[in-house]
Amino acid sequence: MADRVTTYKILLFMKRRPGMTFEAFQDYYENHHAPLCAKYTSGVSRYVRRFLTPQPNPETGSSDELQFDVITELWFEDEAIFRGTVNYLATSIMPDEVVEDEKQLFDREKTRMATVVECESALAG
Repeated sequence: MADRVTTYKILLFMKRRPGMTFEAFQDYYENHHAPLCAKYTSGVSRYVRRFLTPQPNPETGSSDELQFDVITELWFEDEAIFRGTVNYLATSIMPDEVVEDEKQLFDREKTRMATVVECESALAG
């Protein structure tokens, strides 16, 4: 099927550490943590951070804090590398420098991981 592209993704749902403002969290992630983690992205085709801002509920007006502050996406074009990375992340502790940096940034116990196999069809015209 030449008209279909398959992308494999790991989604990491993460919460900032208690006492850290969202602005400080985003700044630290983008200017310190992301460059550090980029050293370990062999085989990753895209490394995307999606910072979440709660919006008011249309019925209640409530804009309570969300369970996660960022969704990090690791994209892969190679299924074998994707599956190997999933296995590594699910069963191993990251390198010491990454773990120590994460302690400055995340509430690590709240981190969750999910995988996505995304199939996209080319549409006519």
